Amino acid sequence: MLSMLMRFLPADKRAMIQLVMRMVAKLDTPAERQAVAEYGIAAFKDGSISITEWATIGGKMGILTGQGRTGMVDKVDV
Repeated sequence: MLSMLMRFLPADKRAMIQLVMRMVAKLDTPAERQAVAEYGIAAFKDGSISITEWATIGGKMGILTGQGRTGMVDKVDV
């Protein structure tokens, strides 16, 4: 169903949805997905996001690692 709908979207929107789907695939449980979604919504509340907030989202999702981060650290604790 989603693949059928994706065909009707402009290429830029389709790419953004594919990006989000790949990032979300790194999260294992509904609780992790919910926690990251809630943090992301709060971070974007004013229409922008700081570098620190963006890094926090990446760390919680396990897609941003470095300087001692092993990925998937504290994903649920928002």
